[in-house]
Amino acid sequence: MSFNRKDILGLQEMSREEIEYILDTAVPFKEITLRPIKKIPTLRGKTVINLFYEPSTRTRTSFELAGKRMSADVINISTSASSIVKGESLKDTALTLQALGADVVIIRHGMSGAPHLVGQTIKAGVINAGDGTHEHPTQALLDLYTIREKKGQVAGLKVAIVGDILHSRVARSDIWGLTKMGAEVVVAGPNTLLPPELQSLGIKACTNVEEAIKDADVIQVLRIQQERQEKGLFPSLREYSRLYGINHERLKYAAKDVLVMHPGPINRGVEITPDVADSNQSAILDQVTNGLAIRMALLYLLAGGGGEV
Repeated sequence: MSFNRKDILGLQEMSREEIEYILDTAVPFKEITLRPIKKIPTLRGKTVINLFYEPSTRTRTSFELAGKRMSADVINISTSASSIVKGESLKDTALTLQALGADVVIIRHGMSGAPHLVGQTIKAGVINAGDGTHEHPTQALLDLYTIREKKGQVAGLKVAIVGDILHSRVARSDIWGLTKMGAEVVVAGPNTLLPPELQSLGIKACTNVEEAIKDADVIQVLRIQQERQEKGLFPSLREYSRLYGINHERLKYAAKDVLVMHPGPINRGVEITPDVADSNQSAILDQVTNGLAIRMALLYLLAGGGGEV
């Protein structure tokens, strides 16, 4: 199979074969990240631009490092120090980047659908690094890669996603990716943080966390934001931790070899206890390493042309 997409906008529009192709492409890039000398000339002469309208450490640094590891020219644009604060539209910003010779634009934006607009506007490849509450495809791809690496496969596994499903673009991309790859997905959280359309996605939703993680092979824990509590969506962070926090006592309900994951950054003691986050069952740091391999693979597929890695 060849990869013919210009943009990576979401997993909802991808086929299982495309997802598997990306995961397979990332395998040799994972090997490169573990070498003593990690630089390769694959994207020499290519220009990669990080356009982040929202704060980000993990994702932006991961994309920046991925481009530099492949010898691309990487430019980070801070929206607080650019023409955007002067009122320039997203479309005009995208056209400016195209005129500057961008080969790939990576965009994170608070508005759902913003990367799609940029993709329709410019000829360069566009990667969605998170848009509103819509999707975060590269996070879901690295999650799938981590599960496949640790468990040998994704199909047939039970995966529980616990936390703020309503506002989470990670949860949406994970749900699309996991169901397409043949996993059973169960989500859990307070009623106020569960979107009403979940049943139509073919997954089970429950408000009891023990029921959700019973016999689960993988638990994906989502970050709880303080502003959700301030809006009255749950009583307090302490109450949330008591009812939904993942601790060693709760892990007894899951499979013995359960894999615990978290997209980061972690609120220790709120959605996950420190002893679980730092345990042998945790794959949180593996997710970070695998995210670099996935993003190298995507840059290669969009800007690197054909040929072997």
